[in-house]
Amino acid sequence: MDIIIESTLKTLSKSRFLLEQLSDDDLSNASISPYYSSIGCHVRHILDFYDCVFNVNEDNTVDLTARSRNKEVECQCCKAIEYLETIEEKLKNFNASMSASVKVIDDLGLGKVEMTYTMASLLSQANSHTIHHYAIINYILEGLKIGFEDSDFGYNPTTPKTVVNT
Repeated sequence: MDIIIESTLKTLSKSRFLLEQLSDDDLSNASISPYYSSIGCHVRHILDFYDCVFNVNEDNTVDLTARSRNKEVECQCCKAIEYLETIEEKLKNFNASMSASVKVIDDLGLGKVEMTYTMASLLSQANSHTIHHYAIINYILEGLKIGFEDSDFGYNPTTPKTVVNT
């Protein structure tokens, strides 16, 4: 298995662990400021990104703005786990070349743009994007006073570990 796929599956396994710990009410709770987004919104957003990657069209284009935004995934842990399992299965069966070029459409803040990526760079971006959203989820968990036993959750592997003196 390719190292990018293996790393991505490891990162996404944290989603499963999280979803198995939460209630539907916890998943959909959007009461934490300043953005008032729920854990479910972030999980759905993460999985939508991967879903876009697997929806390469006949022109070899991935549109990262064409997300499904399934509200059930945001509100029901079982639906989020089903979506996660679909993405994991697609990753496990992924057989495109990592060095293959793909056109990617995204909105960087000034409207949609088209860029050329490799599949490796697109999947690497998806993995980093996932970790970024885990950090936001960690903030929401803290605000909701929900304990989550994963010391690496939301931390990029390149972030130095610091020791807090108490």
